[in-house]
Amino acid sequence: MSEPVADPVPDPEPVAEQESVAERNRVAEPVEASAHETPVTSGIRRGLPRTPGGEPWPPAGTVAGRGPSTGSGTQVRPVEPDGPAEQDGVAEQDRVDDLVEASPRAALVVTATAPPRPPTAWNGTAPRRIATAAAASARPRPTWTQGIAVLFGAAALGVLAAAAVALVRTLLSFPFMQDFLAAFPGEYTSPIAVEPGFAPWVGWQHFFNVFLMVLIIRSGLRVRTEKRPTVFWAPRGNPKGKISLTLWFHQALDILWLVNGVVFVVLLIVTGHWVRIVPTSWEVFPNALSAALQYVSFDWPHENGWNNYNSLQQLAYFATVFIAAPLAAITGFRMSGLWPKKAEKLSKAYPVEWARALHFPIMLYFVAFIIAHVALVILTGFLRNLNHMYASQDAVTWTGFWVFVVSLVVIAGAWVAARPLVLAPIAKVFGNVSGR
Repeated sequence: MSEPVADPVPDPEPVAEQESVAERNRVAEPVEASAHETPVTSGIRRGLPRTPGGEPWPPAGTVAGRGPSTGSGTQVRPVEPDGPAEQDGVAEQDRVDDLVEASPRAALVVTATAPPRPPTAWNGTAPRRIATAAAASARPRPTWTQGIAVLFGAAALGVLAAAAVALVRTLLSFPFMQDFLAAFPGEYTSPIAVEPGFAPWVGWQHFFNVFLMVLIIRSGLRVRTEKRPTVFWAPRGNPKGKISLTLWFHQALDILWLVNGVVFVVLLIVTGHWVRIVPTSWEVFPNALSAALQYVSFDWPHENGWNNYNSLQQLAYFATVFIAAPLAAITGFRMSGLWPKKAEKLSKAYPVEWARALHFPIMLYFVAFIIAHVALVILTGFLRNLNHMYASQDAVTWTGFWVFVVSLVVIAGAWVAARPLVLAPIAKVFGNVSGR
């Protein structure tokens, strides 16, 4: 028994004059349940384009006809035009729905002149992100030749360092250099008396400074490499001041770091310990040179940090506290949203390009200072130095070491927790947080 005859599909649109009566009759014929029907070569009316400025829909070359049926209804297949497949990323079913909307006659079986293409699933990601991911995956990976070049570069630096050590040791063996070391041993006695030792507040300030500096460097590097932020922060009542959550975190850390620095300087002045890091004699320069030569020769100067820093340490601490830190603050303030927008003359006198050119090198200075500082702490009496900084005692015990370990655990925990899931609730206290 044959299947029920399908109702003819009315065409609400005017039919082209060239269409024959036989063609209309053929449209109204029942669809047979056969998997081997040949397509009917009847053109389908092309409507408006799917996208502004695009070609009319359906594509040129689409034909209507009778095709296989599954027994449950009419099967519809879109027709692919001759040539390369479309790269618009639309699923086949979406194209079929659009084809049916373009003309009710497309409810008939539509077959393709080319083999059907596998459906392309829409993954819900913006095309620009797809292109970015593809470009990132297409980046060339380091080759073994580049690895060998890195090894050779490291070996060359090692050879240069060894040559520098040998050269300085040879230089210091001459009589005139021995006289120089005797006259300038690497430190001088300050004309202003200062109480020896470190108060407990020095240890706390040192910990807070390290804690904030590590997170500032981490967030600063993140700001430089973050292309498309996912979370934003804006001050209440000023949606135009919206910045990325990472930048907000970086600036908030900067403010805390500055507050900690102001407290440190005030306590230095009140207690008189500013003499330890501020040069009080021109002898600091030849003594600093002497200390540097002794460090390079690995015949290091006498360490007596509990009472007095050597001249090289004093200059390094002075430059860090009173030069590098203010420059970091000034350049960061110039690049931040706190800078007054209406101060045109001030902005012209201090261009933002200058701040950008200085801010990153200053961060590199802090990184180099931290590396050298930690290395010398380890190499010049590890336990005693840690006791100076974390236990406020001049002894070779493990107390300062364990306090130092606890501080590292706290810093590592803050490093891991510095992500939007943790930062967003904190940022909401001070403003509005959004995802766009």
